[in-house]
Order: sequence, then C-alpha cells, then structure tokens
Amino acid sequence: METKGLKTGVINQLETQCEELVNLSLRIHDNPELGFQEEKASSCLIDYLQANGFQIEKYIAGLPTAFQATYGGGRPRIALLAEYDALPGIGHGCGHNIIAASAAGAGIASKSAIDSLGGSIIVLGTPGEEVFGGKIDMVKAGTFDDIDVAMMVHPDNRNLATTQMLACVSLDVEFIGKPAHAAAQPHGGINALEALILAFNSINSLRQHLKDEARVHGVITDGGEAPNIVPAHSAARFLIRALDNAYLGELKEKVLKCFEGASLASGAGLKYSWGEKAYASMKNNVTMAGLFSRNLELLGRQVEFFNPDFGCGSTDMGNVSQVVPSIHPTVAIAPAEVLLHSPEFAVAAASRDGYKGLLDAAKALAMTVVDILGQPEVLDGIKQEFWSGND
Repeated sequence: METKGLKTGVINQLETQCEELVNLSLRIHDNPELGFQEEKASSCLIDYLQANGFQIEKYIAGLPTAFQATYGGGRPRIALLAEYDALPGIGHGCGHNIIAASAAGAGIASKSAIDSLGGSIIVLGTPGEEVFGGKIDMVKAGTFDDIDVAMMVHPDNRNLATTQMLACVSLDVEFIGKPAHAAAQPHGGINALEALILAFNSINSLRQHLKDEARVHGVITDGGEAPNIVPAHSAARFLIRALDNAYLGELKEKVLKCFEGASLASGAGLKYSWGEKAYASMKNNVTMAGLFSRNLELLGRQVEFFNPDFGCGSTDMGNVSQVVPSIHPTVAIAPAEVLLHSPEFAVAAASRDGYKGLLDAAKALAMTVVDILGQPEVLDGIKQEFWSGND
C-alpha cells in the first residue's frame, strides 16, 4: 500500500502539535521526579493522550506511575515507549522528558495511519528506567506479551540507528571487622575499610583481563566512623556490565572472588547480595532500525547505523528487546562534547536543539509506524529476524 501520503500526514500532524509537545516536555523537565515517583510526569502524559482519544489503563504491572494508552483494536500492536524519570541532583540529564513527549506525539500522529490501515498504537508509560528497571517488572508481568513491536528514541549527542547496550547487575557488599583504638591498640582490630580497599585494588587488577566492552565500577557507601577508630564496618555498591548475558555470568564470579579474597586476607567477614533485577543486553532489530534510520535521514539528519566506538550504557529496554522486536535509536540534541548524565545535557534537553530533536524523533517514529502498518512483508521480516536470533 502507498505510504507516502500517510507519512506526509503524520509529519503535518506533528508540526501542528509541536508547541503542545514542547510544552509537555518542558513541564516534565521542570518538575524532575526520581524513578517510581513520577506522579506529575505520568499524569501530564495520561491527560494529554486521553484528550487525544486514547483509552487509558493506569497502574500497569503494579507500578503506580506506569500506564498504557491505546488507540485502535487490531493487529499489529505497535508500542511506543515513554520514559520520564529523572536523575538525582541532575534532573533530566538523560533527556527522558524528550523520550516521553516524542512517544506521546508519535502515538497521536499515528492515529491517522491506524484509521486507514488498521492495527493498534500503544503508548506505554515506563517508569524507573534509571537504576530501578521498571521495564523489567513490566516484562515479568506480561505487559509485552501481546505486543508485536516496540520502539523508543533516546536523546544523545549523535544520531544512531542501533545502540550497543550492556547487560548489567548490581552488587552490594559489606565487610564486618572489629573496632579498636587506631593508635593505642591497632593490633586488636580488624579493619573493614582495608578489606574494601583490597577488593577495589583486586578489581583494578582484574580489569586488564576483561573483554573490552565489560565494565566494573562502584562507590564506597560506608568507610568507617572516625580516623582514630579501626573501621568495623565498610560497604560499597558496584555495577557489573557485559556485552552479553553469558559473559555477565562469568564476570560476576570473577568479581565476587575479589571480595572473597579480600575477606580472607584481612580477616573481615563478607556479606553480599546481587541485585534482584538484571538489565539485559540490547537486541537491536536491524530490519526495524533500517526503517527508522531511513525515515530520520528523510528529515535531514545524517545517521550512523552502528558505531562500535560509541560509549555503552545499560537500559531496561534491553529486557524488552529479548521478548519482542525492538529498537532504541538515538537523536542528537547536543554537540559531541556534551555528555549524558551531566548538567549540560539537562540544559540541552530544554533547548531549541532539544525541541528539534523531540520533533524529529516523533516524526521518525510515526513514519516507521506507517512503514510497518502499510507493508505487511516488512512486519514479517521484522519478526523473522527476531525469531531467527532466538534459535
């Protein structure tokens, strides 16, 4: 079916909607809320989508700030994912306000394609991406069981069709020592802080033997009470990341041995707990990414399909990509020297370049929806790639 006219229609709809989307993005940006506390953001999005004809279901997967907004009742069921949590101290230094507004805008613009071609568009509000892994809860609750494809766009400092996201799990550790006067009777104590420092040094030695994409990084959350007391307790939180889930399992064992060795060397007892939620690596659907890339290029942007030198993070979108064909491309809203998770990027997320990125992201998403709805063979190819990758 001819899709050119429908694409022109969704672009025009988004141009008309632009001021409302920018205001929606700015309301979220100006009221940053941490994961699972995004009451204002989710309410703004729900109100906007409901006013534009979407059926709303709140409290998805038992998460108070998650929601599902649906238009249409047929297949395929295409999900556009909105993130809207902020970072502590930095606010929207990851630009989730743009993710949220672009998903909502693309969903509303896609209504005309649904009316012409059938299918359903679902805007999913997915809270707590940073640290809390809200989409992991949603995957486990079956939110994606009846979804055919899932898409979202993340603001960044480059235009990328596919992103290399790492599997990730957290590790909380404690060392239990014995207090003593650090000058008069140091021989009577067991230094829990020294145990933790030994573990850090062991991990530093381990790094030279890790695969290039692997990451191990952490912070000390308790290092003792006073310099004249041998620390009887120390604690730290680490993140362990790898390019695939199998290597993450290997890496977990190696990292844990660093702490076990420090315990033996120092005499301090060790307690540890792995995070209940593990972020999966991103399984990019190349077929769908190609559609999005071509659409973004039609808007005048130069797009890299893949950049192996581009820094890797982790996202709970990786967990979604393991159960449904997914893409997580990026749209540049700032120069390359402006880094994510920085105050400078938070400023960019509310700038003119941020507005342009929001509109282009929404247009490319909606145009990709048209491609999928208007060409059944395209959806077949997307699904074939996904399932062949699961063999």
